[in-house]
Amino acid sequence: MKQKIKITNCLYILPVCLVGCMFLLQTTTLYAQDSTAVVKTAPVKAKPVKNTFDGTWLIDDQSVMVPVKGSFEFDIMHRFGTFGNGYQDLDGVFAPANIRLGVNYSPINNLFIGIGLSKTDMLWDGNAKYAIFKQTPGKSPVSVTYYGDMSYDTRFDPDHSLFTYTTDRIGSFNEIIIARKFSDKFSFQVAPTLSHQNAVAGYYTKNDSTGTTVFEQMKHDQFGLNMAGRFKLTETTSIIVDYDQPLTAEPTNNPKPNVALGFEFTTSGHTFQVFMGNYQMLNPEKNSFFNQNSPFPYTDANGTKVKGGMFCIGFNITRLWNF
Repeated sequence: MKQKIKITNCLYILPVCLVGCMFLLQTTTLYAQDSTAVVKTAPVKAKPVKNTFDGTWLIDDQSVMVPVKGSFEFDIMHRFGTFGNGYQDLDGVFAPANIRLGVNYSPINNLFIGIGLSKTDMLWDGNAKYAIFKQTPGKSPVSVTYYGDMSYDTRFDPDHSLFTYTTDRIGSFNEIIIARKFSDKFSFQVAPTLSHQNAVAGYYTKNDSTGTTVFEQMKHDQFGLNMAGRFKLTETTSIIVDYDQPLTAEPTNNPKPNVALGFEFTTSGHTFQVFMGNYQMLNPEKNSFFNQNSPFPYTDANGTKVKGGMFCIGFNITRLWNF
């Protein structure tokens, strides 16, 4: 008698299980691929270089720096008299000095505006500085900033002997500052400048018996070039240099260049600079036109010997608050 062998349902379930396992393995692989895609990170965006200089001033000139939005700054600038009189006025320390007080504020990012008053000529000035773009690795090798200043002479002149018209009291100054931070220790900047004065003095020359001709003693516009740098000795102490060269030849009284050297000391919110240089007027337009303190002796075109070494000691103090 033959026995019948029954085939169980397990043989039919096995293929179903195999197909299910294959599906699960494929699904796991897809999930793994998706998770890998999520982990991918975007490239880090390059940021502008910080602290090209520690403050807004480099002795007699503006630095390329513009404080962040909400910054308020108070400036005290002082220039003693020039060397040369020895003990009589302690080489200018006790001579008549020039002082400027100024305040500045940054209402938005990249913009710094301010006003100031200088003792000499009771000169008010309004100024603005705007960072056009900043040194950024892979994007810009330098920082570029515009600086402009307009001054107003408020000396008492009831008989109009100094100023025929009110607009004669006005002068202006413009520059483009180009700077680069080469390392954590060394930064350098160069700036072409343009100074303007609304009124210039004149003199008369008699041609013949019929009359005279008026000649201007100086031009209304003066081009110049500024170069300045900083080398850090420590985190808080630096050597700073500043050089200003007039480029426009004037009919008379050519302005002299400025050579300045000093030290800068910085703390949180404070910058203190002490130095010696040739500028004394504490306004860029006035210095560009009227500086007669020569750093070096020389003989002019008329054979006149010009005395050199006409330096004065000065200091700048700035205090910065962030609101």
